[in-house]
Amino acid sequence: MSLLSRPAAPSPRPGALAGWLLVVAALVFAIVVVGGITRLTESGLSITEWKPIRGVIPPLDQAEWQAEFENYKRIPQYAAFNLHMTLDGFKAIYFWEYLHRLLARGIGAVLAGVMAAAWWKRAIPEGYGWRMIAIFALGGLQGAIGWWMVYSGLSARTEVSHIRLAVHMLAALLIFSALLWTALDLLRLARDPGARPARPTGLALAALAALAVQIMLGAFVAGLRAGYAFASWPKMGEDWFPQGGWNPALGIANLHDNPIVVQFVHRWWAWAAAIAALLVARAARRRGASAPVLAVAGAVALQILLGIATLLSGVALPVAVAHQAVAVVLLGALLWAAHGLDRRPVL
Repeated sequence: MSLLSRPAAPSPRPGALAGWLLVVAALVFAIVVVGGITRLTESGLSITEWKPIRGVIPPLDQAEWQAEFENYKRIPQYAAFNLHMTLDGFKAIYFWEYLHRLLARGIGAVLAGVMAAAWWKRAIPEGYGWRMIAIFALGGLQGAIGWWMVYSGLSARTEVSHIRLAVHMLAALLIFSALLWTALDLLRLARDPGARPARPTGLALAALAALAVQIMLGAFVAGLRAGYAFASWPKMGEDWFPQGGWNPALGIANLHDNPIVVQFVHRWWAWAAAIAALLVARAARRRGASAPVLAVAGAVALQILLGIATLLSGVALPVAVAHQAVAVVLLGALLWAAHGLDRRPVL
């Protein structure tokens, strides 16, 4: 049979499809890391237009580079911080935002290709087609969220909204989670044709929610530059909570708009997220798992150390980027352990 011919009957290939979804999940991990670099280097506003198709081609000559630079000069960030920036300096920040957008397009193209090929070869197991479509739709929505985030920094603000940054980050990790969970379901199906898709337990959902809150707080910290507020640990300067740190005028908005409060909550909510993740790991160990348990425990320990190092280093770029990357690794490990908690009867 030709590679291009379509089978007359369904020919599910859950193992192969799972492998491709894990490739796409790895690409999402990569774009989250590049997104962290983009934010920390203040590169996110270097491209001031949304060109989903034409934007794949970067400036090719001096005139095109100068035109892009002139566009950047029109936004508040340039006037506030970068009046002395040269064209070479602009090219440096342009690179990270361009790479970020190129990766986004690549993820969409790979996922679309996988879906089309799997549909043509009738390789998608029954009940999984809607998941593939939903994940692809989330990817399209994420592109719109990304521009919505960038747009917030092109007129009155000198940076993107930290709220929109958090939404963008959480949406990326929702896609990552959907890809990984679906791949784990497919791998289980490949091992046992009668296996049902796993359902997260209450403990798993609570742990994932705790981690999601911590990641959201981390996005607030990045967007508000709150990591620079206090470069000490465990105290914030001389106090556990600095005097005057709470702004009565902000009220409850202190929790997302006050850099001092946001850093404080991010520091201490980390322990709640860590304990919740370790409880899932303990439950997985009781089920006989070993690799997911070690992955969760190792990621929790490393993430706590990197969080402390990020503060003490004054938010050094390599340390801060590693901190964000390991947050995604921890999410993946937690999903892996949580997936093994469900032991539903076979069909």
